[in-house]
Amino acid sequence: MKKHQDIWSLIARILLAAGFLLFGCTKLFVFGPGGTAQYLGSVWHAPLPAVAAWVAIVIENLGALAILFGFKARWAAAVLALWCLFTGFGFHLPAGGADNLSNLYKNLVMAGGFLYVVAYGAGALSIDGADKA
Repeated sequence: MKKHQDIWSLIARILLAAGFLLFGCTKLFVFGPGGTAQYLGSVWHAPLPAVAAWVAIVIENLGALAILFGFKARWAAAVLALWCLFTGFGFHLPAGGADNLSNLYKNLVMAGGFLYVVAYGAGALSIDGADKA
């Protein structure tokens, strides 16, 4: 297993980044910042929904790209772990219901994956690891 550790780290980063790229790009290109702001304001009652929309778009897209390519991956993973905990407890837990409970636990699992990147880094097959190879 140890000899394949770099490949496993790359696969893990791809999987961690995939969801955030999907949701971040959807917020940016499908709904647009205005539609995302409207949704965040009406459904989740987010304060300053226009600002919240841009914060979500930036964190989700740039964080996912940083994780994917392994650029400043520990910092990106720390931000995304906090983002998962913030959105999980701030939006999914108070809303209740089975769907939101599933999303809360999804966020907790993702936070755990990101904390693993914080602890162990992105691996050798990354921009961060390229200087160590």
